[in-house]
Amino acid sequence: MKPSLLPVCLFLGILMASAAAPLQAAEPQRLIFDTDMGNDIDDAMALAVIHQLQSRALVELLAVTSTKDHPKSAAFIDATNTFYGRPDIPVGAVRDGVTPAEGRYIGLVDRRDAAGQLLFPHDLKAPAAAVPLLRQTLAAQPDGSVTILQVGFFTNLAQLLASEPDEYAPLPGVELVDKKVRELLVMAGAFQTIGFETAYREYNVREDVAAAQTVAQRWPTPILWSGYEIGIAAAYPWQSILQDFEYTRPHIIKEGYLAWARNQPHDRPTWDLTVVLQAVFPDRGYFELSPRGEVTVDETGRTEFRKNAEGNDRYLLMDARQAARVREVCVQLVAAPPSP
Repeated sequence: MKPSLLPVCLFLGILMASAAAPLQAAEPQRLIFDTDMGNDIDDAMALAVIHQLQSRALVELLAVTSTKDHPKSAAFIDATNTFYGRPDIPVGAVRDGVTPAEGRYIGLVDRRDAAGQLLFPHDLKAPAAAVPLLRQTLAAQPDGSVTILQVGFFTNLAQLLASEPDEYAPLPGVELVDKKVRELLVMAGAFQTIGFETAYREYNVREDVAAAQTVAQRWPTPILWSGYEIGIAAAYPWQSILQDFEYTRPHIIKEGYLAWARNQPHDRPTWDLTVVLQAVFPDRGYFELSPRGEVTVDETGRTEFRKNAEGNDRYLLMDARQAARVREVCVQLVAAPPSP
């Protein structure tokens, strides 16, 4: 029997008290969230964390773009934004993307109650194309102010780098990114041995290798990588799914998790949540950082890191004590009730 989790409301009080300094930040971090929503449930959980942090005035979610090429991906993003009280956040959809299958949980956007009402309301009929939305969003922000969190495939960002000047900005993609983006954080790759495999081909890389290679080679601002090994070391506890979401029924995260996890009970790795924590709380000690270097992607999707003091890349490191802290804060943020 696993020990009971600390009640959400009590822990949130502790969390907010310990975060007094960041909560007084003069200006929220400007975030763009790029996700393959629908392939795994940790994308939805990471978006929930972003909303909780926006409610604490720590971030401003400027836009969400999907790299999963299925129409219900953008609809589920819109439903999640609506669930957390922000239905008007712009949502963009990939063009010519990968993984067109619906997946296990984004079909929840079609479910209705006995009265015929959507269980999870949303009104996104035709999402914008991701790249024009990215260009429009970046162009409207101050120079060097935007953090991009990529937790899916590299498709949208590779297409952004290749984009031409348009009505939103007179700069081509690489120059626009260089001017507007402060940092890119990606959940991708593997930088430790995984299951005795020293050349692990992580999913977000191997599904669109060419795009991953483009971003690794051409992205002009610093990139921080959260490898496969980080999320599996701090898996989200199944007990929380059963106990901590009963304040409202149905809950979009709980229902999504149950739909995704066919084999239950299941503790799901917190892959995508880790980049959110690092982006917003870089000084909280949840992770350590590797030395600077360069990440390369080979033709099979394998990532390799080489030290280089002038390099653009670093990756996350985490010990067992840090993993326990990451797991606990993820539980409290994901399971907290929506608030304005």
